[in-house]
Amino acid sequence: MTRLPSPRPTPGARHENPSDARGWTNVLAEVPIFADLGRRNLKKVAGAGRMVRFSDGAPIIRAGTPGDALYVLVDGKVSVQRRGLSSVPLGIGSFFGEMALFDDSPRSASVVADGPSVCLVITRARFHKLLRAEPAIAIGLLKELARRLRVAQATA
Repeated sequence: MTRLPSPRPTPGARHENPSDARGWTNVLAEVPIFADLGRRNLKKVAGAGRMVRFSDGAPIIRAGTPGDALYVLVDGKVSVQRRGLSSVPLGIGSFFGEMALFDDSPRSASVVADGPSVCLVITRARFHKLLRAEPAIAIGLLKELARRLRVAQATA
């Protein structure tokens, strides 16, 4: 049996007990990519992740580095920073890093904690295992990604 990778250690980050993640299904239900999922599948998604606490100013992800996890902000605030653009604040229920679940491309932006923050972190390996076991989760995710693509095409 292969041991699944966990997110790379980040200065200012503290990993929590993975079972704590299941208590955040109410936050996951508000996240657009998981909004179509039922309670049972939301619990499975939460169970696939682990809670990670970040201190104020801690880098969560860095642009240009390999990505291997999705982050759902369950408490606190973060800022998304892209070269040449204004930073974008995100609050509870926001998510970032989702493209890393599907490809091996480098991160397109940096994300930094604006004060103490808590994220549910789901690695690519754990997410793929979950999708193989629960196809309904994949269908819900594809609906949201299709919606986002339509919005992007309409505004282009």
